[in-house]
Amino acid sequence: MIDIDVEKHQDVSVVKLVGEIDAGSAALVQQKVLPLSLPGCKVILDLSKVAYMSSAGLRMLLSVYRQISGNQGKIVLVGLSEELTDTMSMTGFLGFFTVQDTLDMGLQLFN
Repeated sequence: MIDIDVEKHQDVSVVKLVGEIDAGSAALVQQKVLPLSLPGCKVILDLSKVAYMSSAGLRMLLSVYRQISGNQGKIVLVGLSEELTDTMSMTGFLGFFTVQDTLDMGLQLFN
């Protein structure tokens, strides 16, 4: 189960996720995030309350990254747990993303 909340902070879309991202919820997250992928978009995924992410979640992140980057947009991940950071590092996914510890730090990147 996942809760998805999309907020606007000036011209930055902030997607706050709460719960687990697995095979069942990854598609829901993708459905909410991909429409934000407009040319030049600025998107932050707040993962600070994501307790678990399966390989389906990692594939979803890569798909979202490719879509946003393809539109000359920028995506930032914030609040990664140590476990998720380790998993993304070992699989090479971390290299695709800009990562910040907090939402405020992520927002500062766009100022």
